[in-house]
Amino acid sequence: MAATSSSDLHALRVDYVKGELLERDASPDPIAQFAKWFDEASAAKIPDVNAMAVGTADASGKPSVRICLLKSFDSSGFTFFTNITSAKSRDIAENPRVSLCFWWQPLERQVRIEGTAAMVDQKQAAEYFQSRPIGSQIAASISRQSAVIPSRDGLERQHAELLTKHANDKFIPLPETWGGYHVTPGTIEFWQGRPSRLHDRLLYSRQADGKWLMQRLSP
Repeated sequence: MAATSSSDLHALRVDYVKGELLERDASPDPIAQFAKWFDEASAAKIPDVNAMAVGTADASGKPSVRICLLKSFDSSGFTFFTNITSAKSRDIAENPRVSLCFWWQPLERQVRIEGTAAMVDQKQAAEYFQSRPIGSQIAASISRQSAVIPSRDGLERQHAELLTKHANDKFIPLPETWGGYHVTPGTIEFWQGRPSRLHDRLLYSRQADGKWLMQRLSP
């Protein structure tokens, strides 16, 4: 297979024409604006509408990014769950500043969030964990996420054994390695693609009194 040349990449261009984002139409509350866009993305049946890139950095500043799934949000922020011994969790333990990014391509929209992550309590983690399919619970319980393993065979064998053991169970106890993070946002930026690359960008910044300041950014 021939490699894609740089000239081929230069030719990849889409003109964005699906919408606009004007101050008069935007909510003064960025969480309300996020909820509106999230509902519209869901109504558009975008696959994995809650998928988001989660960016972290360790104490030295070394960055890392991966896709996670948003599991809830409210006026206080955004929550996702993961293995708390994973690389991302180690990063958060060293440096709780994180960024989240949603890309809803069919609507030509992006949302970027920067904030601080803190672990949720065990009760909330257990409630979500035990709401998952039993196969997913078992997979999470045996995973040493990000650790090197000798092969996939042993993992699949252990998973099959535990599926048989828990065939009549709806849930298993919360593993010590499982938890969640709540991200309290400091800034939230909404990006709407526009023709000729004159995109709309509205940035909400949390002020010292807790209120939000909305500003337009140059594309």
